[in-house]
Amino acid sequence: MEIAENAALVVVDVQKGFEEEEFWGPRNNPGADDNIASLIDAWQATGRPVVFVRHDASKPVSPLRPGYVGNDFKEYVEQRRGKGAGPELLVTKTVNSAFYGTPDLDAWFKAAGITQFVVTGIQTNMCVETTARMGGNLGYEVLCPLDATHTFDLVGPFGWRLDAEDLARATAVSLHGGRFASVVSTEEILAVAR
Repeated sequence: MEIAENAALVVVDVQKGFEEEEFWGPRNNPGADDNIASLIDAWQATGRPVVFVRHDASKPVSPLRPGYVGNDFKEYVEQRRGKGAGPELLVTKTVNSAFYGTPDLDAWFKAAGITQFVVTGIQTNMCVETTARMGGNLGYEVLCPLDATHTFDLVGPFGWRLDAEDLARATAVSLHGGRFASVVSTEEILAVAR
């Protein structure tokens, strides 16, 4: 695995609203935040581009709605914004994919000659997975450090319920097995990014 000199780090929806467990339910991977912070630090130290993505929920009950404290980035992310030597972008969105946000992420990548990105954040099986899939469809080389993401238990059709860890594994298998992205560990990425 190689990390390009201009590979972007896309940090998806690491917002305070996801800390409201009574809304979302049980989560997996308590180490995700430390891994996300380590990736941001490595990208900023090497002058690579970092994209911070914020979900501006349209539903008035969502903890991610604009104007509510849950819409804000978690403290460790907010403290790192603007601190890197490389370019930085803020993308806001109302849907799952960071490629359907403002400003246009695909256009920004193309203008900068970026062909590879690492996607991290919340939720593994929602906005992280959708961004990774779209990136793969658009021709980018996508890397997804699974341990720098987390998600929540979810109920689907027919009364089916999957816990967060099973959902994360399903995402990993779909992304990697379907060749949308290479699913790796934070440690593997950090080892080659520095």
